[in-house]
Order: sequence, then C-alpha cells, then structure tokens
Amino acid sequence: MLDIRDLRRQGLAAAVSFKLQAGECLGVRGPSGAGKSLLLRAIADLDPSDGHVSWQGQERGQMPAPDWRKIVGYLPAEPGWWADRVGDHFQNWAVLLPLVTRLGLPADAEHWPVTRPSTGERMRLAFLRALERAPKLLLLDEPTAALDAKSVAIVEEIVAERRRDQGLAVIWVSHDPEQSRRVSSRVLQVEQGRAWEEGAV
Repeated sequence: MLDIRDLRRQGLAAAVSFKLQAGECLGVRGPSGAGKSLLLRAIADLDPSDGHVSWQGQERGQMPAPDWRKIVGYLPAEPGWWADRVGDHFQNWAVLLPLVTRLGLPADAEHWPVTRPSTGERMRLAFLRALERAPKLLLLDEPTAALDAKSVAIVEEIVAERRRDQGLAVIWVSHDPEQSRRVSSRVLQVEQGRAWEEGAV
C-alpha cells in the first residue's frame, strides 16, 4: 500500500494525503498547470518535498534513493533519451519483444537511432521502459496523449493486466475524463495546487 500524508512541495499550495492499495489505479485530473506533474515528481522523489510517503510500511526517507526507484516507476509526459540508440535504453530487449509487437512496434526498433521514432513511438517505447523494471507503483503522466485509439486501448489493457496479475498500483494523470473512468475507480482532482478526491466527504 502507498501511504501519503501531508505531502508538500513547491508549486503545491496545500498538503496532499491519500492511500493507494496494491492493484488499484488512482486517476488524476485537472487543468494544465494545476500541479499534477509536480505531484507525481514529488511522489517519485525527483523534487524536494516534505511529508510522509511510504510503500508497504517502508518509509521513503529511511531508504536509499535507488531502492525507492526500484519500487516506483515514473513515465513523464516528455520522457528523456540519453543514448544514441533506442536499445541502449533497455536492459533486455529480447524479453520485451511480446510487448514490443503488441504495441505495434517493430522488433528491430532497438537498432533505431533515437531521432527516428515518431512522438507516438517514443511514448510507447518510454512506456515499455517504465514497465521493464517491474515497479510496484507506476506513475503515468499523460502516457497516451500522443497515441491513436488502437494504441490507447492496448496501453490501457497492459496496465489493467499488470494490476490484476502483479498487483501493480498506478497513479494515472489524464486530461480525458472518459479515460479516467475507464482505468481508475477513484479520481484525485488537482486545481491551483490543491488536491482532493472526488466524492470524498
């Protein structure tokens, strides 16, 4: 279980608190600039923050940063690429081939220069990269914004399968209210740096 209490960081006007069970997906919605990405970055421990963040009782502040990175996977809206070749961003491309083909990517995409993939291909590749390390908690920041309807459906299916079969917990930022309803059972609304759960009293 992810337990967040009084999480604060610059750019968020108020502390954020919620819990998320293994296998559960929390949708995050709100206008552009509201603080949705800042919230994900704070949970991923990529930006300085205060408050209580733990996974299965393990306090984030009490473990080395690399250990937290093994638990939490983060897919930003604009993923970074640091090597010249696509395959250099993966640990074992061969193991990922079933997912590669399922996402409509060619098996030889590992040999592509990073300048070759389209925006949609880059997002699918970054999604694969986030899954490869088998995180327990996956933070998704508009992972399907640049994808066609078929690819959107496939990404949603893969996440649903990981939730069901592996207990993957997911926090999914989306501007699409229909998608939020499809992929999550709870929605956190973020506006002007404040966050609250829809339907909460």
